[in-house]
Amino acid sequence: MVGIVFASHGGLAEGVKDSVSMVFGDQPDVTAVSLLPSMAPENFRAALDSAVAGLSEPENVLVLIDLWGGTPFNQTSAALADHSGWALVTGLNLPMAIEACASRGAAKSARDLAGQLMVEGRRGVRVLPEDLAPQPKRVSAASTAAHAAPAPAGEGGLQIKWTRIDSRLLHGQVAMAWSKEIRPDRIIVVSDNVAHDELRKNLITQAAPPGIKANVCPVSKLIQIAHDSRFARTTALLLFETPQDVVRVIEGGVPLEHINVGSMAHSAGKIAINDTVSIDAQDAEAFKQLHDRGCRLGWQKVPADHEEPVWPLVEKSGLLS
Repeated sequence: MVGIVFASHGGLAEGVKDSVSMVFGDQPDVTAVSLLPSMAPENFRAALDSAVAGLSEPENVLVLIDLWGGTPFNQTSAALADHSGWALVTGLNLPMAIEACASRGAAKSARDLAGQLMVEGRRGVRVLPEDLAPQPKRVSAASTAAHAAPAPAGEGGLQIKWTRIDSRLLHGQVAMAWSKEIRPDRIIVVSDNVAHDELRKNLITQAAPPGIKANVCPVSKLIQIAHDSRFARTTALLLFETPQDVVRVIEGGVPLEHINVGSMAHSAGKIAINDTVSIDAQDAEAFKQLHDRGCRLGWQKVPADHEEPVWPLVEKSGLLS
């Protein structure tokens, strides 16, 4: 039988599992994995692996995930490379979950079941009064031609709307919250390491939110396109893993006046300066260079949060020589 894993940010996955139990009773080989605020991506992956290990057929597993591009999606998508019998579907809702449990007995495999759930999940989204549902728009030939015509390149270069340091790069907060707030044409991950890692590069490209393209480029390439007039009509949200790479981009002549700091993961040799940011001496020196160049450094996880200054936290860290 196909094993089912519900995966989400917060308690949604556990809630869906509980709701399915109300309809069908307790189900064998159904489990839930939640990404909690205190968890790093690798902690979620470990929880996912542990949950799947408890299923009777750990190589025949369907993972139903809340949203495309978040940490649960990214970590599960990476796991698919090592598990040819797994499949994942995003947009987790109760009709989808109920259909999965009702139909898995007849399904040959997790991959066969995944295709069925796309239809049922969409059917479960309804509105009352029914006339509130959007109607298909008629598109004239003239309008189609106008949209198909390429825009002429303008003066200047890439229009950078937002710059963020986040060691998780493209995850749920960026894909859903910041992209809706900033509304860029592209999300560009600027990292030499990721640009040379085909697996991470592909995962980031897949994680792009609807209507926005995601690209990965090394620092040198970003400096080039930032001054290329062919990109003058393109708006971008830049994502960096480290403040050191931001310094390199500014040294390359790209003006960045405001740096949003989201998350910098803790590792050996780093100290926490607040709930989500851990730095070492090299990070502190890079932040000093950014501060000395007049960059505003603000810590803000999501748009709804109040921005707090980062530089005073760096000064108090004791890491500056």
